[in-house]
Amino acid sequence: MKILALESSAIAASVALTRDGILLAETTVNIGNTHSETLLPIVENMMKQTGLSVADADLFAVSVGPGSFTGVRIGVATVKGLAFGSGKPCVGVSTLEALAENLSVVSDALICPVMNARRNQVYTALFRGGKRLMPDSAISAEELDEILAAYDEPVLFTGDGYDLITGQTSHRFLPVPERLRVQSAASVAAVARRCYAEGRFTTDAGLVPVYLRPSQAERTRAQMLNNQSPKG
Repeated sequence: MKILALESSAIAASVALTRDGILLAETTVNIGNTHSETLLPIVENMMKQTGLSVADADLFAVSVGPGSFTGVRIGVATVKGLAFGSGKPCVGVSTLEALAENLSVVSDALICPVMNARRNQVYTALFRGGKRLMPDSAISAEELDEILAAYDEPVLFTGDGYDLITGQTSHRFLPVPERLRVQSAASVAAVARRCYAEGRFTTDAGLVPVYLRPSQAERTRAQMLNNQSPKG
């Protein structure tokens, strides 16, 4: 099975192509370019270099959040466009689960992906050996520390919230190289392969973002509507 995977939930834009779990190609651009300008050119170049076309993909995968609202929307919309009308299955992968996959070689470690969610919060979860120990959540660093206190062992942090959380946590942690903290489409593909084997996939029409909390625009609109509502 050939999987075409995209990741655009944070600053890095990443595209990967795998076949039966083997990585054929991966390109990651981590310079802050607009994902709407980079993802499709990366896909086109990757397919050209591998001698394949988008139509050769058997499964489309994308990180569906949490993460940057704009980045997640662009990634999901791009995959929906690539898969449209093909009848090929799609898998939406948790950004946090894909980040944990970066460290899957450390099979027995407690892995805690963290992304800066702003507003004094992080997007986070807990994993061990590819198994989820905690749902994707938006919580404060203090709340995460309380959760980690139940584990009498060092943790491996990964994600763009690494510097933020390691500067605040009181829990023991082991250092993780910067390369393994960046979102990777190859990890998205690996998680998507497991999801597909378990029957967890959808169509391009069923692929939707997962935000965990309302966007700034939605919060502003709700506040405006609340201010305009008649006071009893």
